[in-house]
Amino acid sequence: MSYNLGDEELDARLTELVRDAVAGTPDDSHDDQLVGEILVTGLKMLRDTTDRGNLKLTNSALKEMRYAFLIFSQYQHIPKVTIYGSARTPEEAPNYKLAQEFARMMAEECGWMVVTGAGPGIMRAGNAGAGLDKSFGVAIRLPFEASNNEFLHESRLINFKYFFTRKLMFVKESDAFVMFPGGFGTQDEAFELLTLIQTGKAPLAPIVLLDSPGTGYWDAWRTFVDTLLEQGMITKHDLSLYLHTNDPKAARDEIQRFYSNFHSQRYVDGKLVLRMKQAPDATRMAALNHEFADIVVSGDIETTEMTDHEARDNDQPQLERIMFHFNRRDIGRLRQLVDRLNGS
Repeated sequence: MSYNLGDEELDARLTELVRDAVAGTPDDSHDDQLVGEILVTGLKMLRDTTDRGNLKLTNSALKEMRYAFLIFSQYQHIPKVTIYGSARTPEEAPNYKLAQEFARMMAEECGWMVVTGAGPGIMRAGNAGAGLDKSFGVAIRLPFEASNNEFLHESRLINFKYFFTRKLMFVKESDAFVMFPGGFGTQDEAFELLTLIQTGKAPLAPIVLLDSPGTGYWDAWRTFVDTLLEQGMITKHDLSLYLHTNDPKAARDEIQRFYSNFHSQRYVDGKLVLRMKQAPDATRMAALNHEFADIVVSGDIETTEMTDHEARDNDQPQLERIMFHFNRRDIGRLRQLVDRLNGS
């Protein structure tokens, strides 16, 4: 292991321990090394005489992530949309009914699963609309909130102690995000999600702001965002990262359109690879190079075969690809490029 304890005997014993622990499982020495480094980190924390409270935090967070990864891994083949919104929205409210109808559309018409925070209000509406078999609950343990809603099977309900591990799972395990009206928590999640995507720390994904006609929640939010734009704190292209609508069909269509051709992204040797069902032909590629020259650091946007790194991981071999040296700054423009790849 390149990241080690600095003691040959201890490092050899640790390597042997990892190999013994995974004996009989599929062989992947690369993964063995990563697990060994996790153990090294824990042992280094002991050597650092890390405060017990920090050790408990690290331990709990790692346990939470490991269990969540395990549960979600059983449903990797099914796309998922996360629904955010207030726990205090009553069942008779227009936004509750809107969330329930949107979730029903995604589950019944599109075959998606729905992820919520597992609580009451908008979260309950989302799980109710999706139904027991299509619902995930990513819950947070709080002393003052109601218990998890009844539209969740225990096999797809994950309880978290920490917000940061819970929020990681929302973003990592979902393919689309729909924000309904909510309080501080919803605003926190909306801005964090936008920040992660705007900075490239999370891959591109459709984000929809959805509220019932006449409620005006996202209208006020957009006015505030216009102030950010006017004062130069964001760019006009950042507005491409989300869609605001009052129509659940438009929200559904936005998500379906995003994945109509585009599939996923990955960086390989400093270049961005975009994977899709069908890559542009030569004429279309020339047009894309002209339109998006501002985000290409050097060279051109080009079609490419699966890279060696992707082949090693068996990462989407069935898809076609384009590759270019992206400036890694103008994510709003990158979203516009994806829209072009999808034919819009």
